[in-house]
Amino acid sequence: MIITDGIKIPDSKMAREVTQIVRLMESDLLFNHSTRAYFWGALAGQRKGLKYDPELLYTAAMFHDIGLTQSFRESQLRFEVDGANAARDFLQSHGIAERDIDKVWTAIALHTTLGIPEHMDPEIALLQDGVGMDVVGLGYEKYTDNQRDTVVVAYPRGRDFEHRIIDAFYQGQKHRPASTYGTVNEDVIAYKDKNFHHRNFCSMISASLCMHRDHQDS
Repeated sequence: MIITDGIKIPDSKMAREVTQIVRLMESDLLFNHSTRAYFWGALAGQRKGLKYDPELLYTAAMFHDIGLTQSFRESQLRFEVDGANAARDFLQSHGIAERDIDKVWTAIALHTTLGIPEHMDPEIALLQDGVGMDVVGLGYEKYTDNQRDTVVVAYPRGRDFEHRIIDAFYQGQKHRPASTYGTVNEDVIAYKDKNFHHRNFCSMISASLCMHRDHQDS
């Protein structure tokens, strides 16, 4: 079904399997967020005239938050890496080319790392475009009223979206706060846990220099 401006969810066996897997693992909140991220990314690709593979972009978008779900509550990896690994396993089971698997893996792994994805393959750049639009409204003004309304009607944000999405991010990472260092997710942990202390890069350098001096003195 076309949602808006010719953009639709890929109609393939693999895409349908992606939908089924994510639908079973994610809440309505994360499932709808992931689907909207696909549409925002695809619409951005259309607007920018980028050549991308809709099936790869859809897979990346749908798997990008899988690492936040109950299945990964024991993991100490970055949740992005859990999602990237899950997508890789899925694509390998479908005989997808390694180069394409690498695109999806990288898109998911880097979707919370700012300043890098936009310089990489379209699928990688567009996933971050889509996620950024949906969570914090990056590029909001570049989408038409019809595009915004149509996507959100088809896949609603629901009431109190901002608090529920922050809590979903927190619940998926509170058991591994150290994994958020260097990404936007560190802000989520700090916002929800008032006892959390950011690691300070400058302090880490100072501590390293002290260790080197101790070694030289011994």
